[in-house]
Amino acid sequence: MEKVVIVTGANSGIGLALCERLLSEDAQLRLCLACRNVQRAEAARAALLTSHSSASVDLVHLDVGSVQSVLRAAQEVKSRYNRIDFLYLNAGIMPNPMVDIKALLKGLFSRNVINMFATAEGLLTQQDSPNSDGLQEVFATNLFGHFLLIRELEPLLCQPGHTSRLIWTSSSNARRSAFSIDDIQHTAGKEPYSSSKYASDMLSLALNKHKNHQGLFSSVICPGLVMTNLTYGILPPFFWTLIMPIMWLIRIFTNTFTITPYNGAEALHWLFLQKPECLDQRAKYHSLTSGFGTNYTEPRQMDIDDEMSEAFYSKLLELEKTVRSKESERNVCS
Repeated sequence: MEKVVIVTGANSGIGLALCERLLSEDAQLRLCLACRNVQRAEAARAALLTSHSSASVDLVHLDVGSVQSVLRAAQEVKSRYNRIDFLYLNAGIMPNPMVDIKALLKGLFSRNVINMFATAEGLLTQQDSPNSDGLQEVFATNLFGHFLLIRELEPLLCQPGHTSRLIWTSSSNARRSAFSIDDIQHTAGKEPYSSSKYASDMLSLALNKHKNHQGLFSSVICPGLVMTNLTYGILPPFFWTLIMPIMWLIRIFTNTFTITPYNGAEALHWLFLQKPECLDQRAKYHSLTSGFGTNYTEPRQMDIDDEMSEAFYSKLLELEKTVRSKESERNVCS
């Protein structure tokens, strides 16, 4: 049977590179691009069909930052497919990133330069704000919208005798210090992106505990330092022109600078080929590129507390009930 694969945020960057690699691996799979921007999604579909003319590539309009959009997209997916084999949770945002220029310049000439670029630790803060659903925008887009999508699609993901996979695009910027169980949406902090990515790591662990017996398995990856629209938005264009030669030089000495979306999608593609029962649920699978340009995947243990992971999962279920109740009230009023 043909595999059904859904990729969120598939119209550019790592998501589009993954789709290209998946079709090159298995031309018979049924691929669905779940994207917020319909025009860009159509352009991505056309590009994929140019190189894979016989491929089956569908589109679904999905803004994971909107509860209404997630519920509508899930209904469309359920009407279109009778099961899902892979759900790649790749869409994400980092709004209004601000860089500590002084720390950046200091770090360029220190021993910490590789770690600085690989994790952005000590460099980045972001401005976040509530969306139309009353949720913090980064939390809603990077984490909660995907969680709600999973919950909606459980009938297709959890079927007797069938194995399904969830694969999250996380980050090395996911740090425990940025997350608070008392403020899961990160309303009081300045690192919502880091918090949301650490939250996805915890959620993956919790989902495995609660859903493995139903045939649903979850994994987490880090794409490395990849130059995408999200990355380019962090610094002014002239800064990238200035530091790109330095980054290419550093790449000779480190394997975390994957640079291109194709390289960054390595771990996502590698997991497509693995048996979930053989994977380490507490590991984050990193896309790595050697100084000679060889791509490979390496598991690294995540700093995750089981008790906090369970507490976070419970809070998400409570939030889901609240959000669904508000959505029902909205539908009645309209």
